[in-house]
Amino acid sequence: MEWLHEHPDVKTIRVAAADLNGMARGKRVPARFADKILTEGTKFPFSVLNMDIWGEDVEGSPLVFQAGDPDGLLLPTDRGFMPMPWLEAPTGLLPIWMFHLDGRPYEGDPRQALARVVERYKAAGLTPVVATELEFFLIDDSGGQLRVPPSPRSGKRRTGAETLSLRALDAFDRFFTALYNACEAMDIPADTAISEAAPGQFEINLMHQADPLKAADDAWLFKLLVKGLARRYGFAGSFMAKPYEEWNGSGMHMHFSVLDKQGRNVFDNGSEEGSEVLRHAVAGCLAAMPGSTLLFAPHENSYDRLVPNAHAPTGIGWAYENRTSAIRIPSSGPKARRIEHRVAGGDVNPYLTVAAVLGAALNGIEDKVEPPPPIRGNAYEQGLEQLPGSWGLAIDAFATSPQISRIFPAHLIENFVMTKRQELHYMAELSDEETVELYLDTV
Repeated sequence: MEWLHEHPDVKTIRVAAADLNGMARGKRVPARFADKILTEGTKFPFSVLNMDIWGEDVEGSPLVFQAGDPDGLLLPTDRGFMPMPWLEAPTGLLPIWMFHLDGRPYEGDPRQALARVVERYKAAGLTPVVATELEFFLIDDSGGQLRVPPSPRSGKRRTGAETLSLRALDAFDRFFTALYNACEAMDIPADTAISEAAPGQFEINLMHQADPLKAADDAWLFKLLVKGLARRYGFAGSFMAKPYEEWNGSGMHMHFSVLDKQGRNVFDNGSEEGSEVLRHAVAGCLAAMPGSTLLFAPHENSYDRLVPNAHAPTGIGWAYENRTSAIRIPSSGPKARRIEHRVAGGDVNPYLTVAAVLGAALNGIEDKVEPPPPIRGNAYEQGLEQLPGSWGLAIDAFATSPQISRIFPAHLIENFVMTKRQELHYMAELSDEETVELYLDTV
């Protein structure tokens, strides 16, 4: 309650949890009743975290009519209250996550799935350190065709790609200034911003955290913030994987290292190649990649991004300092030796993505498996085993993957597969324009 006492102008709060698609589900509550939420939590049906992209129940889900659509208990995370700078009225946001009424974590909650992976690391005496890089588009969707918004400064539209262009950043300086101020207010560690390879496309890096739950929280909250704040400036902020057919899509690259009990990076052995443990982690990530593609590319539009020569990986391989590979070992000092996982699109649920990558790496560390030799040169020309090439194939791979069953509880796997098969069925009825309209704001 301390935050609310320090912000007496806040008269309403939102309590929100991430569903399997990463969409925020929750309630609006008068601030004077916040104490009850903090002490007792709130309730809504388990099925709410398992809705499809339209917010509809999943047909045949055992969570709905078969079980009587029972309630789960939503309790605050340790994040506490934060402002919602994209709303006009001062408002507080309280992130929550789901439990059974007897206090057990609910296995269908994506944040609980990540907590389960973190507990595996703790049991092994290890701590993952995680950072994310999030790409997104600023889009004028006010007309019949998606366009780059006009600059609030000049009123002009810059229709070409301007990679690492200060002019492109400065054109939206008011928006980015407000975005960084909001990140600071929400305790989101936003670092460097750059313009990317498509018109109106940008990337912001979030600083590394020795707490994967905090890192995933940051990424989830950042997506909510960008989408909400952009609307205040008259355009859309979208993490849709590929809104423009002719331009590259947006990714969410994840960097991670692992510390031992003494705080030493176990990927570091003083060499440029990294340690044996690093290779084991890479091997685990490669082995799980076919099964986890559905988490990295969870929507129909996601597969438009995963095409050759579009700065998104298609083959299952790894390399040193090579951005065409699915897994890259960046150049760094030995103490900063880390893995960059480059498959995920911007449209992912950050909790499931971070859980999938860390869980796969730990599988490899536990099994002490060796990866194939690192590739050299253009990964698109290496004849590598390919990621599942369609949404349907990715759903089937996720449903049957032995690596996935080691990372996620069976309940979550079943729920996610049912959700995605329902979406696959109904998406076939939509036109291209309707698909863009659906994904532009939701993901």
